[in-house]
Amino acid sequence: MKAVVYIRVSTDKQESENQLIALREYCQKTGYQIIKEYVDVISGKEDKRPNWDKLFLDAHQRKFDVVLFWDLSRFSRSGTLFTLQKLQELQNLGINYISFREPFLNTVGQFKDIVISIFSTMAKIEREQISERTKAGLRRAKINGVVLGRSSLSKEIITNVEGLLKQGISYIEINKQVKYRTKSGKLRHVSIGKISEIKKHLSEKEGAIPD
Repeated sequence: MKAVVYIRVSTDKQESENQLIALREYCQKTGYQIIKEYVDVISGKEDKRPNWDKLFLDAHQRKFDVVLFWDLSRFSRSGTLFTLQKLQELQNLGINYISFREPFLNTVGQFKDIVISIFSTMAKIEREQISERTKAGLRRAKINGVVLGRSSLSKEIITNVEGLLKQGISYIEINKQVKYRTKSGKLRHVSIGKISEIKKHLSEKEGAIPD
């Protein structure tokens, strides 16, 4: 079988060499032919991993049969769901994976179906947890009077608009008076649409507000 090796280390070149030696020996013993080695010398917190990207690009071109990596933490540190999705992506392409230090994770061998089943269940659970956290966050924001949307305003601006609405100031006048800075530093007027949203939330909290 054609195999590739993926290594990620922080900055220690010696650590990289040690891992490569162990993985090369493993392939020699098991009869895998290493056709390429992908090495990213980068912090686990970094998002950009050029050789990681190359590995998956080559995977989609079906250039190899199996991926060998040191352990799951070295393969990816982008969260359980993302990691499981990438492993599933390999499976969908017909490519197996081997974790050198975690043989129970391998899709090569008698536990393959069990591993895939467990990973699929874990991914489903995490998706549900993310969904519930998102819904809880939205409910909390609504209770706190936060106007939800693509360009949420600061609490100070919202309070300012609410005060003007309570005074019976028109939307157009509020639009002229109230300004805010965007993340890019540009000064903008609060839109009529946003003022309408704020009024709706204020009415829900305090009852009828004068038009």
